[in-house]
Amino acid sequence: MTTVDRTYKAINALGRLALRALDVRVHPHGLENLPATGPVVLAANHVSYLDFIMIEKAAVDRARYVRFMTRYDVWKPGPIAWAMDRMGHIPVDRTVPVAAYLRARRLLQSGQAVGVFPEAGISYSFTVRSLMRGAVALARETGAPLVPVAIWGSQRIFSVGVPEPPPDLTRGRRVDIEFGAPWQVPPGADLIAETQRLGATLTGMLEGLQRMPEHVPRPGEHATWYPAHLGGHAPTREEARALDVVPTSAVTPTWWPPAPEVRSRAGSGAGPDASPTTRSGRRTR
Repeated sequence: MTTVDRTYKAINALGRLALRALDVRVHPHGLENLPATGPVVLAANHVSYLDFIMIEKAAVDRARYVRFMTRYDVWKPGPIAWAMDRMGHIPVDRTVPVAAYLRARRLLQSGQAVGVFPEAGISYSFTVRSLMRGAVALARETGAPLVPVAIWGSQRIFSVGVPEPPPDLTRGRRVDIEFGAPWQVPPGADLIAETQRLGATLTGMLEGLQRMPEHVPRPGEHATWYPAHLGGHAPTREEARALDVVPTSAVTPTWWPPAPEVRSRAGSGAGPDASPTTRSGRRTR
């Protein structure tokens, strides 16, 4: 184990203690899809400021220390910047992303796991918004398998909103993380087509988690943390367009399901398209 990994493990242990103190229950699914060794690109949806901490917690159970590509403004002077550097994470300046890409490529070439949030920000609608092509490009160039990752539940602890809510330290929150089946992005593959495939895969996985009984709002609950098209009260996808800061080079969604945007059905907390699904998002009836 390298010095960086030892530091990562120690800091991760502190994070586990904090999660335990709040009784946050992280439930990984499909962890066997994360290769135990060798390079891998993890491409995750983004619903909260804590997503990388939750994914780290799950991946460490697989003895993987994921180097996340993270917005450079996290690197403000202080203990957070010190910890991010010691753990080997990668600062990303979205106006000049080349340096971060090259560093991520070097890590993959040395057999590391690299985590990417291709939405390049948190989705206000809690659906998979426009995606950057970097995750797919890294997988194509290095030959590393691409593993889609869906996370849900962390948005109830600390996320965006209108207005942005303070952190909610309610004990006993549940966070579910699904690691999807890896796939290879072959040399010469079309980056837009592969990114569209990633968007569709993440959407199916995310909706599978969102429809789990443990995450569906209670009858009559005003659920600003739940997507509008499933009956919640988060901004609709159309409303989110004015809130999301999306790079112009991002791939426009072709993966959104056709379910209508609904606020609620008789306060049920479930939209008209909320028939039971598996965690992968497939209908069970």
